[in-house]
Amino acid sequence: MIKEILLLGNEDLYKKSLPVEKGEMDAIEKTVSDLHDTLIDFRKKYNAGRAVAAPQIGIFKRLIYMYIDKPMVFINPILKFDNNEMMEVMDDCMSFPNLLVKVKRYKKCIVMYKDINFMDKTIKFQGDLSELIQHEYDHLDGILATMRAVDNRSFYLKNKGV
Repeated sequence: MIKEILLLGNEDLYKKSLPVEKGEMDAIEKTVSDLHDTLIDFRKKYNAGRAVAAPQIGIFKRLIYMYIDKPMVFINPILKFDNNEMMEVMDDCMSFPNLLVKVKRYKKCIVMYKDINFMDKTIKFQGDLSELIQHEYDHLDGILATMRAVDNRSFYLKNKGV
């Protein structure tokens, strides 16, 4: 079911999410389905959107749904960085669809998480996927890209039709 995405200014976006417990997996499967539907709907409207975190639809659990070439579910993710190499990127967000924010992110990261079967997994990301998972992970801790802006001149409105 398509859910309403919490928008910039909604105080709930700053809440820290709780870990998913194994006994909650039936509810999590429903949430994953809702995250999928919401992401696909956002893509149709904005021609953008690669991932969404559960807090963005008001579910305060440590859950990220990513759909690029195939769906991926990250339950209780933990990020690690094996070096300090950073990159500056223009970050966008489903919670503020017409705004870009210049932020710094790690070029590479390692994600340890549980999959939809609650099995331990590890994956490495670099470049834009590293940036993406860091952005979504921040949502789990109530951190928005606006809070990571490089400086107070790092905000840009998207052009109409972009």
